[in-house]
Order: sequence, then structure tokens, then C-alpha cells
Amino acid sequence: MIDANILVIDDNKSVLSALEILLQFEFKSVNTISNPNQIPSYPDFTALDIILLDMNFSAGVNTGNEGLYWLREIKKKAPHISVIMMTAYGAVELAVEALKEGASDFILKPWSNERLITTVKTAFNLRKAQNEVKHLRKKESSLKQVINHNKEYIIGNSKTLNSVLTLVRKVAKTSVNVLITGENGTGKELIAREVHNLSLRENEVFIPVDMGSISESLFESELFGHVKGSFTDAKGDRIGKFEAANGGTLFLDEIGNLSLQTQAKLLSAIQNKEIVKVGSNKTIPVDIRLICATNCNLEKMVADGLFREDLLYRINTISIEVPPLRERDGDILVLSDFFLKKFTSKYGKPQLKINQKAEEKLNSYGWPGNIRELLHAIERAVILSEGNILSPDDFILNTNTTISLQKGPNTLGEMEQLMIANALNKNNGNYSAAAEQLGISRQTLYNKIKKENK
Repeated sequence: MIDANILVIDDNKSVLSALEILLQFEFKSVNTISNPNQIPSYPDFTALDIILLDMNFSAGVNTGNEGLYWLREIKKKAPHISVIMMTAYGAVELAVEALKEGASDFILKPWSNERLITTVKTAFNLRKAQNEVKHLRKKESSLKQVINHNKEYIIGNSKTLNSVLTLVRKVAKTSVNVLITGENGTGKELIAREVHNLSLRENEVFIPVDMGSISESLFESELFGHVKGSFTDAKGDRIGKFEAANGGTLFLDEIGNLSLQTQAKLLSAIQNKEIVKVGSNKTIPVDIRLICATNCNLEKMVADGLFREDLLYRINTISIEVPPLRERDGDILVLSDFFLKKFTSKYGKPQLKINQKAEEKLNSYGWPGNIRELLHAIERAVILSEGNILSPDDFILNTNTTISLQKGPNTLGEMEQLMIANALNKNNGNYSAAAEQLGISRQTLYNKIKKENK
């Protein structure tokens, strides 16, 4: 028996009795009304699943106008209910009109019991499916809100930052691909999120991908997905980042660190607007807004044969250069105050303040690690503070931003940092080339740098 509530509305009591007897063996609840004027006062339309509604209630009238009127009234009260119209006069035009007004189906009198039950079951299953779709859409919408929720903000009011944000606002409403460049720690992902939040896709997902953390062997699986059994560890189907971002924005960070082989695969997906999962021959169309970011000089890498020129053209319709913190006049202290409030709240030290001398020290420092370095400096000072005032001595800054070869590194860690810095400088910031020079994998190099930046 189907767990459904049915209401039959017909002025013929014989019809009501027959339908009640027929339907009670198939559905949980069957109720009847013989007078349509009782419809407005029916106690709970929201509890109903299906209504069988006669189209003619007055003797000698067969236009169907009465039924259409009551159909509209029912839909006003409960638009979700499936209404099946019944009539002894089977004009096609009448059936079409009823369907246009929102009826789910049409039954002619006299009816076939088997066909009537099938019609009612079909209408119920359709309504159930529609409700499930609505539920999934609500769930998807909630999930997107959770995914897109980001507590980080773009803080500052310098001219250089405002120029960037002006460009962001102009670009956001278009669908062009965007390349964001700038030093490490300048907030390139925040700019990417701002482009997404101001775009026509703001209610869709924003999927960030750290390209530097993906090994070459897993590149296709991560970005395009795979099918079960396509390789040893493929124990089930997997959706890649492109498919997950369908309809929304895909942010590819550290794009300058891709090998030429992976660049070719990425170019094909962007160019054709479709992907093929690993182990499959089926193409899947994807509709994404692509935003990429890098701290590398991609033009020089193209000249050196390290980056595909055609890929650069694809990802670089509009370029946004994020300024380093040292070029954002006034923003150092604005950000310091923001981070101070954040960490004094986090660590339970609400009375903590930065004195003027300390502010001068922060403002005069070059911040080679940009916003990320400032954030860590403030957090470290808050954690280690013993009083209510932070003085210059509370901020341990690396005033010698590079380790001098003449002075020599003091520890094995410093020596490793020096070798990595020199390799990256020599190879224009390209991780793959630097890793090859150092004799380690690109993944190992990336992990070492990421560990140092934490």
C-alpha cells in the first residue's frame, strides 16, 4: 500500500463510493467531498498528495469551466498538490486547457480501474520525484553556501589596493578567464574569491586547487576524475575538480609550476570545455569560470620554453597584479590592527595593544613574506606576550631577508633554505626546474617551501 493521501471531489455520490472502494486498497488514505464549495474550508490541503477533481458539477453543464475554476483555487491554496481532472466529456481542447492550468493528468468517465490506478500512482510518483528534486536543490544550495563561506576579508584602503579592486569589479561580471599574479602571501586567492563573489556565478561553487600540491601522476585524476578500476587504487568513481566546479568558478593556484605535459592536458580541457575521466572514453561538458594565479613570470617562462604560449593566452584574457604589502601605503597598520583583534580574541587577551614604536617598526619593515608574514608575526607576538602592551622587541622580524653566502648559514635548515632560494631565483620561480636542479621531486620541493611558510 502506498503512503499517500487522496481526496476525491465529485457531485455524484455513486462515483465517490466507487472510487473510495477502488482506491482504499492501493493508498493509505482516501477522503471524499461531494460539494466543491467545501474546498475553501477543507481543513488541511498541505497533507494531501493527490486530488481527483470532477470538471462539471451543475446539471446539464459540460463546459468544464467549473472544474477549471476549482483547479485554479486549489493551486492557489496548495500549488504542490497533483490534481487529476475527471469528466464524462472527453474534449481534447478541455484536456489541454486543464493541463495548462496545472493539472497533472486527465481521466475520462467511465474509467478503466487498472488505468485509473496507474494514472494516480504515476501522478504520486511524479510529485514525489519533484519533491526530492526540490529537497536536493535546497541541500545543494546550502552546501554551496557552506563551501563558499569564507571568513577572510580583503583589508586595506591604499590606492594600490583600491586600483586592484576597481579592476576586479569591472572584470567580475564578465565570463572571461582571469590570471592573478603577485608575490607569495599577497592574497591572490582572496582576490580570486572576490571575483567569484561579484560575478554572475556568485551562488555557485568556488573550487580552489593548489596545483603545486598535485603530483604529476595524479594530475588527471584530481582535475578530471576517474572511473572505478582505471588504476590500482581506483576503488570507485571519482569526480574531478573541473566537474565539481561545473556552473561555478575553478581557481587554479600555482599554475606556473605545471610541467609541459600537464599544461597540454589542461589546455585541452579549457579549449574544448569538456573533460574525459581517467579510464573512460566518454566526454563530459563543463561550464566553468577559470581563474588562475602564479608568482612566476609566465612571459619569461614562455620565452625559456617552460610554459606553453597557447595556454598563457587561454588563461590570461585579463591579468590582475596584486601589489606586495610594502607598496600598500598605510595598509600595514590597518592589517596589523585587524590581525591583533583576531588573535587577541582567539587567545583571550582582549586588553593587548601595540605601542607606537612597535607600529613604526612594523611599518618600516619590507615584509618579503607579505600579508602571510605579517599575520604570523602578529600571532606569534600575541601568543608570547606577557603584558598588555606589545613593544618592538615583541616582534621578531627577519631584517636580513636572505641568508648571506659570505656570512654562511648557521644551521642545516638555513642551508636548505638558501639552496632552495637560489634554485628558485636561478629558475625564475619555476618549481619543476628548481626541483630538477636540486635533485628532488617537485612535490618534495613544494612541501619544504610550504612547511617553511607556515
